[in-house]
Amino acid sequence: MKFTVVQGDIADQCADALVNAAGTSLRMGSGVADALRRGANGPINEDAVSKGPIDLGTVAVTDAYELAAEYVIHAAAMPHYGDGRASAESIRDATQNSLKQADALGCESIVLPVLGTGAAAFSFEEGAERVCEAIRAHEPVTLSDARVIAYSQQEYEALERIADEHRT
Repeated sequence: MKFTVVQGDIADQCADALVNAAGTSLRMGSGVADALRRGANGPINEDAVSKGPIDLGTVAVTDAYELAAEYVIHAAAMPHYGDGRASAESIRDATQNSLKQADALGCESIVLPVLGTGAAAFSFEEGAERVCEAIRAHEPVTLSDARVIAYSQQEYEALERIADEHRT
């Protein structure tokens, strides 16, 4: 599947589905989860937690509340906070399952962060490799617009370089 790379705050993105970098408990803590929780301006954390815990690499879906999206797909790329780190496999599985879930929901557009980095302690560049590989390999049903987002300029530049390797 073709995809683009963008820089900014995921909570400011407009898409059918936004992906949350979650732990298996689905509790919305820091980073991407915090941005989405604040942007949703509703009980998204309580809604997410009520659907968990989930298995590593799987996803759960909530309403997006006041975000410019229909759904938030909570992708468990890491164990519950403090219970371990993300792995290449958990990042790949969580990305694949996010894309499959978006297709199952009839979404045309999705925005994904580089899962498993930040609080999950996985290398950003290695995480970006796994996310880009999974998106490229995905055969969409309804999705036609996939975007991978990086918050900082430094991460964006690394992500763009890695994405270019997977778009050729």
